[in-house]
Amino acid sequence: MDWLTENKIPVGRTARTLFDWLQDSGAAAFDSISIFMEALIAGLLAVLQLPPGIGWLTGADGYVPLYPVSWHPVVVIAVLTALTWVLQRRWTTCLLVVLGFLFIINQGYWEETTESLTLVISACVVCMGVGVPIGIAVAHRPRLYSWMRPVLDLMQTLPTFVYLIPAIVFFGIGMVPGLIATVIFVLPAPIRLTQLGIASTPRPLVEAAQAFGATRKQLLWKVELPSATPQIMAGLNQTIMLSLSMVVIAALVGADGLGVPVVRALNSVNTALGFESGFVIVVVAIMLDRMLRVPDRKQ
Repeated sequence: MDWLTENKIPVGRTARTLFDWLQDSGAAAFDSISIFMEALIAGLLAVLQLPPGIGWLTGADGYVPLYPVSWHPVVVIAVLTALTWVLQRRWTTCLLVVLGFLFIINQGYWEETTESLTLVISACVVCMGVGVPIGIAVAHRPRLYSWMRPVLDLMQTLPTFVYLIPAIVFFGIGMVPGLIATVIFVLPAPIRLTQLGIASTPRPLVEAAQAFGATRKQLLWKVELPSATPQIMAGLNQTIMLSLSMVVIAALVGADGLGVPVVRALNSVNTALGFESGFVIVVVAIMLDRMLRVPDRKQ
């Protein structure tokens, strides 16, 4: 078998050559992506954390705060609870969200939680903004989807640590490479579920719409998308859960959030810190799942 190992297929060397070429020729594109991602992350952090200078009004005696900065977590919790009521219409779910956030504040992980939520929301914006249109396109082109399926399988099965290497090469250290690695890992979920929803539209509905003269645009917006809404929302739910599962891995490349205390606990073998931060991640996952779960139509 020596001849087999001596004639090694140059997988690693080819990948290195490709990344070197991308780094040299695509610097402008990567800089643009980095600027967009940094602006998105900074904007979300500004909303969730309210840094000094934000939320102030100019009064006769100078700058007057809209409300004390120390009360900002209460404002964020109130807004998210109201959003939960709008989506679910169940007081038990709203109570669960309030109790979850109060537990997070009690444990002293509010800042880390907002940083992780920023990473999750940013990943959702990018993944849903890219994944849903691609899912719609491949649902109307089955042959294209059959060619794309191996790529989606590769994106989900390749170890996530592998994504961190080119992310660091192209974007450096910080939140951006963590977000890029998260997007690559999570993107197949909305593509697959959107494709499933559009492709599963009942044929009689499509034929009835075509019989009444619906155009392709009308067919998409008034028949296919409403029929595929549960699957698309399930894709959003999966996007959030998978993004949250990446917070620890993203912390390895300098991304802030709940992954940082987990990594610190691992390095120092600190059981208390590990269980605290790990349990907070579980609470955040449960809250987000209950907030965005598609309500049962039978209820």
